[in-house]
Amino acid sequence: MTMRHARLRVLELDGAETITTGDTEMLVLPLSGACVVTVDGERFELTGRGDVFDGVTDFAYLPRDAKATVTGRGRIALPSATAGRRLPARYGPAEAVPVELRGAGTCSRQVHNYCMPGTFEADKLMVCEVLTPGGNWSSYPPHRHDGIEEIYYFEVVRGGMAYQRVYGSTDVLAEVRTGDVVLIPHGWHGPSMAAPGYDLYYLNVMAGPGPRAWEICDDPAHAWVRDTWKSQPVDPRLPFGGTR
Repeated sequence: MTMRHARLRVLELDGAETITTGDTEMLVLPLSGACVVTVDGERFELTGRGDVFDGVTDFAYLPRDAKATVTGRGRIALPSATAGRRLPARYGPAEAVPVELRGAGTCSRQVHNYCMPGTFEADKLMVCEVLTPGGNWSSYPPHRHDGIEEIYYFEVVRGGMAYQRVYGSTDVLAEVRTGDVVLIPHGWHGPSMAAPGYDLYYLNVMAGPGPRAWEICDDPAHAWVRDTWKSQPVDPRLPFGGTR
C-alpha cells in the first residue's frame, strides 16, 4: 500500500545518521534514548526519554529540502509529510507539548499533541501519540478523518499484543506488537484495543493534500458511546509517567 502524503521511518540509532528530507517536512522524535540534531546551521540537543511511557519528549522539526545529521543512541521516530512551504528548523521543548486525557472509564487514554493545529506550526504534518492502559480501548468510537492519510506505529509493554480495526472499503482486524505499523489511507478505523495487562502506545502520523486541519467524524452507529463518558471517571492509572 502506498501513502502519498503521510510517511514514517523508525531509526535504530547508534552513532550518526544523515537525513535528507526532500519534499517532506519531518520531526525527529525520540521513542527511547537521546540525540543531537544539526540542520540549517542550528544544533538541537534532544534529551529524549527512557521509553514511550515515560511521558512526553522534546523533538526537532526539519523543513523540506534540508540535510540533517542525527547523532546519539536510541529508537528515533521520523514522521513526515509531503510539504509545499519551507518553514524554519525549530526545537520543540517537552514542557510545551499539550497532554490531554481523553475519554473515560474503559475508553480512557492519554494523548500527547506534538505537532497538531494550534500546538506547533507545520505545513501539512500532524503528529500525536496515544497511550492506552491495558484493557482499555482508544481510537474510539470508530471514526474517520476525511481527506487525511494516517499511519499508526505501535509499541506494547512486556512483549504483549494489541488489536487494531480498520473497516469500510476493506475490513481489517490486525494483531499488533511492538514495531508493527498499520496504514489507514482512508475510511473508518477504531478501536485500538489494549489487551488486559499490556499497556499500549501508538504514534499517529497524519497528512493530506488539503488544509492542515484535524476534523473527526464518528461512525454514526457508535457515536452515542461518547455520551456515556459523562457519568464515568477517567481511569486512575492515567496519566502515565515512568517506565512500565
